[in-house]
Amino acid sequence: MPVLSHATEGKDLLHRLRRVLSSLHLDCECRATLDGALDRFSDLEYLRRLKSALGEARRQKEWIAAQLCFLTDLDEITEHETDESVYEEMAALFDEISVAAASAAHVIRAVWDPASKVSST
Repeated sequence: MPVLSHATEGKDLLHRLRRVLSSLHLDCECRATLDGALDRFSDLEYLRRLKSALGEARRQKEWIAAQLCFLTDLDEITEHETDESVYEEMAALFDEISVAAASAAHVIRAVWDPASKVSST
C-alpha cells in the first residue's frame, strides 16, 4: 500500500525536521516565521496525503463496483446447482470485495486521523 508508506515517511520526515530546527538558536521573529512555514508545509503535506488516500479509496470503490456485476449470478444459483465450484467462486468474490473494502478503509483512516497532522503535535 504505497499511500501508507508515503504517509508514514512524510510524517516521520516532518517530525525529524521539526526536532532538528527546534534546536537552532533563532531570534523570536525568525523562530515565528520558521514555525509558521513548517505549519503551512505540514498542513499542505496532510492535504496531499489525504488526497492520495481518497484517490486510492476511489480506485477500490470502482473495483468493487465492477465486481458487483458478477454477484448478480448469485440470483441464478439455486440449491440444486450441480457445479459445486460455483459456490467457491461466489465465496471468493465476497472475500475479494471484503479485502478491497478493508484496504480502502485502512488507507483513509491512516491519513485522516486528525492526530496525524504534524502541525497539531
